[in-house]
Amino acid sequence: MTINSDPEYPAITGVILAGGRGSRMGGQDKGLIIWQQQPLYLHVLQRLQPQVTTVWINANRNFAIYQQIGVPVITDTIAGFPGPLAGILAALEQAETEWVVVAPCDTPFLPENLVMHLWCNKGNAPAVWARSEERDHPTMALLHRSLATQLRQYLANDERRLMLFLQQAGGHSVLFRQAGAAFHNMNCPEDLKE
Repeated sequence: MTINSDPEYPAITGVILAGGRGSRMGGQDKGLIIWQQQPLYLHVLQRLQPQVTTVWINANRNFAIYQQIGVPVITDTIAGFPGPLAGILAALEQAETEWVVVAPCDTPFLPENLVMHLWCNKGNAPAVWARSEERDHPTMALLHRSLATQLRQYLANDERRLMLFLQQAGGHSVLFRQAGAAFHNMNCPEDLKE
């Protein structure tokens, strides 16, 4: 059962965050780096798409390439690659659904129950993020679009710390047991070889 097929769950927009500089990958667009015969973002799309109502890609370059698969592409509304919070802000400001879930473009093993598990364990919080036994994974988060104004102000104050924003917004983490490998991301060239 997925949120997508269950009438008791709301419509949720999924957003793949592919708007970074890719500095640890030599400035390459991380989402477009080929791993196991296809771009990293496609691995994430294939796992996220069945879990949500619609999927967008947040990118700040190579728009034509991302648009080829027919998924809407949104860009940061704040210039200068200010980090994942800018992509999240763009998503919250443009989403037509009450809820948005975000995931980075470099996590090809994304949990297939990510959205359902976050939704079922959010309680009354306006934001929740994934946590494995090892650490928090705040770039995999479910957020209510009402946080857009608060996030815009946070960024205007030159804050860039994602976890701090989620905590200040009244959010909390959701534990995914024995799922450490699911959160493995491709941060540097060595990760692609493992």
